Amino acid sequence: MTTMKAMVYYGENDIRFEERPIPQIINPDDAVIRVTKTTICGTDLGIWKGKNPEIQEHAKTLTGQFNGRILGHEGIGIVEEVGSAVKKFKKGDRVIISCISHCGICENCQKQLYSHCQNGGGWIMGYMIDGAHAEYVRTPFADTSLYLLPEGLNEDVAVFLSDVLPTSHEIGVRYGNVKPGDSIAIIGTGPIGMGCVLTSQFYSPSVIIAVDTDDHRLALAKELGATHTINSAQEDAIQRILDITEGRGRRLRH
Repeated sequence: MTTMKAMVYYGENDIRFEERPIPQIINPDDAVIRVTKTTICGTDLGIWKGKNPEIQEHAKTLTGQFNGRILGHEGIGIVEEVGSAVKKFKKGDRVIISCISHCGICENCQKQLYSHCQNGGGWIMGYMIDGAHAEYVRTPFADTSLYLLPEGLNEDVAVFLSDVLPTSHEIGVRYGNVKPGDSIAIIGTGPIGMGCVLTSQFYSPSVIIAVDTDDHRLALAKELGATHTINSAQEDAIQRILDITEGRGRRLRH
């Protein structure tokens, strides 16, 4: 087999499900992964709606033309092939694909600022290079951008470790500087918001307030650990937060 099925972006509101060549090793630190599970990010939806014309511009700068971009930057799969410089993985390994590719050696990677990798990494899959909404994907910097899938971990759960849970933790919780005893409000209980409800509990806040307009989502947020829920379509969320925190709500972190 030399071709695969892939979801390909050609421009605003133009996504096609089509045959594409199976990716090959380009650099010695690459791996090719047979994708077994992938999922859709809000970023993919933004690309679909035309928010990232730089995808076409970048491709035209490099090759003079744009032949579409395979979307997707999160998933799990099985290693099909590795480059000569890859030491940690071999054919047949089951892996989690990081949404951020990083070299691991540049100044920014040494500071754990992986999305700002200075050697061509960062968020590139499904953006600057073809991504994981396909049967196979090439992953750069394999040794630092793949993770072995723990034995026995359900794949439907494991796929969330590729992007949504790490993003919730880093951007929502760590950047929010959540500390023991804090009162926190999470506005919106979509996948990222739910991830914040879960991962904020690592830091022992005393109050976790989930705000949304959907009672089903709010019920799940309560099940996952929120201490309070507010349906902002039915009540004044700001006033309710102030009531819950005894007037301290204005000092909540966002």
